[in-house]
Amino acid sequence: MTAVGWQLWALLSAVFAGLTAVLGKLGVEDVDPDVATFIRTLVIMVVLGGLLLITGQKVATIPIRGFVFLVLSGIATGASWLCYFRALKLGEAAQVAPLDKLSVVLVAVFAVIFLGERLTLRDAAGIALITVGAVLVATGRA
Repeated sequence: MTAVGWQLWALLSAVFAGLTAVLGKLGVEDVDPDVATFIRTLVIMVVLGGLLLITGQKVATIPIRGFVFLVLSGIATGASWLCYFRALKLGEAAQVAPLDKLSVVLVAVFAVIFLGERLTLRDAAGIALITVGAVLVATGRA
């Protein structure tokens, strides 16, 4: 899977995230958001389990540091999903999704703080535009 560039995988992620918002909004219409998150999680577990089985990948020994951060990432993902489906239940998908995508801005900030990554002026301008765009789309309706 590494032969394909990260850009293609990132774009595919965006496509599936866009579908997630629309399909999730339709799915959560008459369902409790927590139940919806649980069903979504079960589907992901089955699909990923099948992928590991088909490709012959094994869950090998994982260094404790990596394991701890993966568990923390899983907790953050679960919290994000719970909040996302609750927001979809209460709001319009076209407004919820842009606010959710402010995670892009937060990733940049957290990457600078915790990972020591550096942002160029161009990066900062792009992040500012994402912020403004997300807020405009999310608050554009009365």
